[in-house]
Amino acid sequence: MDLFPPDFCKNILPLDGELYYHPTYFSELADNYYETLLEEIAWKNDEIILLGKRIITKRKTAWYGEPNAIYKYSGVVHTPLQWTINLLNIKELVELHTGSVYNSCLLNLYHDGSEGMGWHSDNEKELEAGYSIASLSFGAERNFVFKHNHLNQKLDILLQNGSLLEMKGAIQQRWKHALPKTKRVNSPRINLTFRKIQIN
Repeated sequence: MDLFPPDFCKNILPLDGELYYHPTYFSELADNYYETLLEEIAWKNDEIILLGKRIITKRKTAWYGEPNAIYKYSGVVHTPLQWTINLLNIKELVELHTGSVYNSCLLNLYHDGSEGMGWHSDNEKELEAGYSIASLSFGAERNFVFKHNHLNQKLDILLQNGSLLEMKGAIQQRWKHALPKTKRVNSPRINLTFRKIQIN
């Protein structure tokens, strides 16, 4: 089922974690942010290591943050680019809403529904366990799905243009999430996930 809770303060996860969805948080600025990010972000095709082979994805990504916020996922080390003014402005608004502080942001550019993400959890050792991850969507609406690691529990959310989704608590340890591919979406989507990397 698709969930559109009217109150961002309501945890929509049935158990084992916290998930908050605000479908219209950035709706008035969504189109402007989409165009700005599309032009100013230093997009590049993502690289992952799969079964010992380096694979270049169609999806484009960028990693921004504090100088020491180095992030390793899928076998590749990502050194952050310096914050842009627009990213800092967005980060400030997100922090104001969630009450959390972030030092980095992973951006993904999905050109259409043929690009997606398989089942995974954001539980890399660099990320503080249980800490907030705030996910923003600009552009095409896409379905986002969750499934529990051990129980027969699933959850589907239609991520709207300008929406804000916050994940925290045990969700990364108990649930996986994915962005399924679809033939119904023919336009791009930009996703920002603000995170807190543990810096030694």
